[in-house]
Amino acid sequence: MPESGNDILMKVILTEKPSVARDIAKCLNIGNKRDGYFEGDGYQITWAFGHLVELKEPDEYNKAWKRWSLESLPIIPEQFGLKARGDAQAQKQLNTIKRLFKAADEIICATDAGREGELIFRYILSWSGCMQKPFKRLWISSLTDDAIRKGFAALQEGRAYDGLYRAAKCRSESDWIVGLNATRLYTLKFGGQGGLWTIGRVQTPVLALIVQKDAEISNFVAKDFWELHTLYRDADFQYVGGRFDRKADAETLLNQITGQDFQITGVKGKKETLSPPLLYDLTDLQKDMSIRHGLTAEQTLSAAQQLYEKKHVTYPRTDSRYLTNDMKPGMKPLLTKLRIKFEQQIEPLDLDKLTLSGRLFNDAKVNDHHAIIPTAALPGALSGNEAKVFEAIALRFIAAFYPPCIKQITTVLGEVSGAAATTVEFKTTGTMIESPGWQVLYKNDAANQADKTQKILPNFVKGETGPQQPSITQGKTTPPKPYNEASLLGIMESAGKTCDDEQLKEALKEKGLGTPATRASIIEVLIKRNYIQRQKKNLLSTESGRRLISIIADDRLKSAAMTGEWEAKLKKIEHNEYDPDRFMAEIIRFTRNIKDQSDRPLYDQSRLGDCPLCGHPVIEGRKGYGCSDWKAGCKFVLWKEMLGVPVNRDMACQLLQTGRTLHSYAVKPGDEVFNAQLTLGKQGETGYIKAEPVQRAVVTEAIADCPLCNGKIIETAKAYSCSEWRNGCKMAIWKTVAHKKITAAMAKKLLSKGETGLLKGFKSGKGKEFEANLKLVEGKVEMDFSVPE
Repeated sequence: MPESGNDILMKVILTEKPSVARDIAKCLNIGNKRDGYFEGDGYQITWAFGHLVELKEPDEYNKAWKRWSLESLPIIPEQFGLKARGDAQAQKQLNTIKRLFKAADEIICATDAGREGELIFRYILSWSGCMQKPFKRLWISSLTDDAIRKGFAALQEGRAYDGLYRAAKCRSESDWIVGLNATRLYTLKFGGQGGLWTIGRVQTPVLALIVQKDAEISNFVAKDFWELHTLYRDADFQYVGGRFDRKADAETLLNQITGQDFQITGVKGKKETLSPPLLYDLTDLQKDMSIRHGLTAEQTLSAAQQLYEKKHVTYPRTDSRYLTNDMKPGMKPLLTKLRIKFEQQIEPLDLDKLTLSGRLFNDAKVNDHHAIIPTAALPGALSGNEAKVFEAIALRFIAAFYPPCIKQITTVLGEVSGAAATTVEFKTTGTMIESPGWQVLYKNDAANQADKTQKILPNFVKGETGPQQPSITQGKTTPPKPYNEASLLGIMESAGKTCDDEQLKEALKEKGLGTPATRASIIEVLIKRNYIQRQKKNLLSTESGRRLISIIADDRLKSAAMTGEWEAKLKKIEHNEYDPDRFMAEIIRFTRNIKDQSDRPLYDQSRLGDCPLCGHPVIEGRKGYGCSDWKAGCKFVLWKEMLGVPVNRDMACQLLQTGRTLHSYAVKPGDEVFNAQLTLGKQGETGYIKAEPVQRAVVTEAIADCPLCNGKIIETAKAYSCSEWRNGCKMAIWKTVAHKKITAAMAKKLLSKGETGLLKGFKSGKGKEFEANLKLVEGKVEMDFSVPE
């Protein structure tokens, strides 16, 4: 490091990961490796490991807030404070960063160019006490050497990104306020025997969407329907009046037209032009990879991030599907380079006459980052998910320069004059692909096989007549499809609105649930907490997830629309178009109201409810609660004792109106007694009551935060383990290790420092004593036998 008085200014660069620091050091020819940073030529390049600095826990503001109580809610700090992440590796690196920042003449933020990257940098800057120091921002969309050099040649003033930081800070603090208060409130009110209910500002509305979809499927009752068709000149025509609910109605029309001639009344043809799909943003890439290859959103993001860090694709966490106008000159050179790997696909393109229209290049539709495209740094041999994701990105980019697919759509109308002066109208549609255009790139793709869309019709002429063969076909209505990864991402993108229109989708993106960068993690958190589960490609709610949604009285906590509005405001804060203080005031006001809303009855106690079989009111009898329409044959009854549990009027109201009891009871379905919530069976299952065991984590006084998830480490009979263990977290420090008892103090030190220091008293299997230093490595306790320095 330069001596005091040296004319060389020291510039400290902070990256989000060590790998990016290595790339920048290599690009800038800085080769001196130090402990926690690179140094040379007036630069010091150091790195974070993601979020090294976090918001403080409640008891760090007020010791009374450590105890969970309704009286303390809502918990809202006057001013948020920051703390270092708990593990020893993080704290060591933070101290290195702080020392470098303090001595720096200028600081350069080179974390990922997005909301969370900005937050990582600013929190570290604030924790280090260096917020007043001048700093610059490296803003790049690719990690190629050329992009890095151009980025350093055009460093931005750090304060130009204050809006981005304010939005990130509002996101972080609002999640803390809403999540912590709602989690404590509903756990205290509805946990029962220590049950823990985890609620989040974004995750709970997403869970509500899945629960609602599953309820629609569960309550769906299939119905028969009938359709009237007729065959004329080997073409199938369908009755324009749609389906029949009763077979007799279809048969009436069939009888009227049987034996009569069919007449063509109209032939209409039109061309349909299908432009190439827009370029990928992250959400669209995740949806496509789910449909084509069954990848989860998390797997796609991970592969795209790896490709980005290997310099093969541009920044993946983008919400734009467009490129900027200044990128136009680079398209021919990029396609020329891609030709090495995609010769057959690029060959039909005239690279000197590329179409560079506003459909692809639009500055107004690029905010922080443009669409995901390949870079000129072509990969060698790729395998697994990275190969699939790279090929998809490259093909989508190449397809953007192909001509549109042109289809000829022919609609033919016809009629049959039946008995009693009845005229029955029919219609059929044919599709013929005149020019496949960009679809030739996907001809072997099951998701885009153009030849399957072809339905070629005979040459019909208006006025022609001839014999026909009418018939009736029977079918059944099908239930809605459960969400899969692709459909859930689509509904999150549009804040819960079903939308097929491309332009409307783009508009609704501003009000999506979460951001492209966070949607995958939201899904994974819901799975980890056992609120939803994967069944093949489908995402289904669990009993725990359904129960959580049923006990939340405040619809706004479950509202996709409201959360989407919040996300839109955060986007405006990024661009200095909305006051962050106003946003936080709205969040605080909302949080204060959550407690009041939780006191609102979840059901109407003045009535029992409606019969799940026929919809008539349920009334109370001597031995049970039965349908008031029993004289007409309805057999629904809910007995006053089920599974060994007395069912009082209040419980009957809960079961009939919400489908489940709000609390759990000791049930005895057989010889075994266990704690369970009672739930009402599906429609048609007369008087069926199910016992769903309540197995949630116990809320006790935590000794530390879990280093693997956002749970708490609590003391149990045999271990110091995570409160989220039933949701999949495997973090545990056993109370006995190699015949030595591990005290709570040792466990706390291991969790906070990452190691215990040298401990004596361990015994081998043969009874030989030894000493060791226990270390925490990625959530696992390991023994270190080296002598500490």
